[in-house]
Amino acid sequence: MDTISRNTDSELVSESTRLVYEQLMVDGKVKAGLKFLEKDNENTAIEQIAITEIPSPTFQEQKRGLDYQRRLKEYGLQNVEIDHQGNVFGIRPGTGKGPRLVVSGHLDTVFPAGTNVKANNQNGIIFAPGIADDGRGLASVLTLLRAIEKAGIHTIGDIIFGATVGEEGLGDLNGVKALFENHKDIDGFISIEPGAPERIIYLATGSRRYHVTYTGAGGHSFSDFGKPSAIHALGRAIAKISDIQTPSDPKTTFNVGTIKGGTSINTISASAEMLIDMRSVSPAALSELEEKVLEIVKNAAKEENKRWETNEIQVDIKLVGDRPAGTQPKESIIVQSALASAAALGFKPILEEAGSTDSNVPISLGIPAATLGGGGDFGGCHTLEEYFDPTDAYYGVQKIFLTILGLVGVDKLSQPLLSKRP
Repeated sequence: MDTISRNTDSELVSESTRLVYEQLMVDGKVKAGLKFLEKDNENTAIEQIAITEIPSPTFQEQKRGLDYQRRLKEYGLQNVEIDHQGNVFGIRPGTGKGPRLVVSGHLDTVFPAGTNVKANNQNGIIFAPGIADDGRGLASVLTLLRAIEKAGIHTIGDIIFGATVGEEGLGDLNGVKALFENHKDIDGFISIEPGAPERIIYLATGSRRYHVTYTGAGGHSFSDFGKPSAIHALGRAIAKISDIQTPSDPKTTFNVGTIKGGTSINTISASAEMLIDMRSVSPAALSELEEKVLEIVKNAAKEENKRWETNEIQVDIKLVGDRPAGTQPKESIIVQSALASAAALGFKPILEEAGSTDSNVPISLGIPAATLGGGGDFGGCHTLEEYFDPTDAYYGVQKIFLTILGLVGVDKLSQPLLSKRP
């Protein structure tokens, strides 16, 4: 998960959507589902710990994926499969001819193999790398499935419950990309991340990431002086990248995140490399920035060669990250449903600014999608001090529960708000 600061917005919910949620909130089975989620709060936290304690670095999610498949099957989900990418999903069929909604967490964490992921409970607060991001999302999917089953709710649309791989870092959303490449019948998507019940991400920050390597012959800093340096070429590029002006609206950013190179203080560098991250909510602005950066990167090699009248410095440019950007209106039905659900529980909904989550992919494809908070307090994400406080965390999953039911419809109670795609 990767998000930026949030804004507070007034509700933009249509009267027809409000009426659906008024119906849902007085239904006996819906009330039973909400009550189950509250009672299941402690059990959900226990399951969250158990899942978190299975190491799952990006590209190494297999063990956790198998465990998650077992849990989904135990809770009555049909046709639970692990696809070629490593995603784990199963289907809870509706009564027929309704939309198909995906509800998902992500299996991977940012922590490398060998990290101690054993949970430590300190006065009710759980400390463990990955306990919130996305241990909370994974546990939320499971308690939601149990709630619908226990309450005996029959939806009109199908609900696909599960988890993706490759959400973090250089995983580059490869799991959710594969999901939408292979399934053209998905009508809506909910990604669950740690966060408060008010929290709604509905805009997608896109990113383009490059690994750039400069190479040359290198040599001794004194006896071979006059040969071009890969580090100097890298420095030329970084200096000019840092001077790029980008728009504040749409917010568009760049960063050189890591650099490597050289062998000693008295060696002309034969190799130097960097990782560049570029982001924007606007595909056009991101493309414009990318074009500028790549031109600078190429010209830096030319300038270093020109300085020493040689052609020794070469540059290799590899795309290592491509997260699509996208927007959808606040009036989108998935946004309205999330707003109405939060309000129905007594919360003031918050529409956050753009984030980078699994929802990026469906949003970029024009498919209604949102990333919702699974409840509870949390902090220290992506650090060894990550923590999660499960106190009243059930409010988050209650909001998602209501959002799901509004979107897919409940048999003999409400029609789906989410439309089937052509």
